[in-house]
Amino acid sequence: MPPLDKPEAKKDVAPASLRWRLPSVHPDGRKFMVASAALMLVFFWIFGWDTLGWLTLGLTIWIGIFFRDPVRTTPVGKGLIVSPSDGTVTMIASCPPPRELTGPGGLSGDPVVRVSVYLSLFDPHVIRAPMEGVVKKLAYIAGKLVNPELDKASEDNERQHILVEGTDGIRIGFTQIAGVIGRRIVSWVDEGDAVLAGQRVGMIRFGSRVDVYLPAGTSSQVLLGQRVIAGETILARLGVTEVIEGVAQ
Repeated sequence: MPPLDKPEAKKDVAPASLRWRLPSVHPDGRKFMVASAALMLVFFWIFGWDTLGWLTLGLTIWIGIFFRDPVRTTPVGKGLIVSPSDGTVTMIASCPPPRELTGPGGLSGDPVVRVSVYLSLFDPHVIRAPMEGVVKKLAYIAGKLVNPELDKASEDNERQHILVEGTDGIRIGFTQIAGVIGRRIVSWVDEGDAVLAGQRVGMIRFGSRVDVYLPAGTSSQVLLGQRVIAGETILARLGVTEVIEGVAQ
């Protein structure tokens, strides 16, 4: 074993700059925080309504939590597909992709593995690209107010479909699905834009789900009930069909 003071023995030591830092609030949420904080001040200092003051203080804190935009470290490698969102894996099923993502230049329409990730009201709602490529399709559909945990939300709720094609021609589709509270999907990319794996591509407000349609011949590398992290958790590896197993504990 080499002495501890040799460079090769220290190569895995994290530099001092790697430390925890408070996640920033995305600009989309700052206006809501300012409005809530102003209302809190009115209740506390102008009207002396302490109860409403404390309630709006709690609302201000929650808005900061909801709109937080943490820095993520995305694994880079051939064939890696990362989670586009934070949340809990609630469904893994074989089903045809949405018709908006199929056809010429899109997916084939044959059943593929769909991984659904549910975002609670306390998860960051910034959505990221699952792999590097070019945005080939964007399709927005206005919808209803169905609970995003239900399977029919994929067809009934407000949603935004995105199709990304990699440099090798592999295509992956994913869908942002709005929830039952203040529904709004914000997109930060257009058709023809190049994106990197883990790049921010949009946001969903408030409470929602993301469906990922894996390429043919690819199986999920996450489990039902597993917590995933946007831009970091590996959902799948292209061409890997081995099904993994796990245990809740």
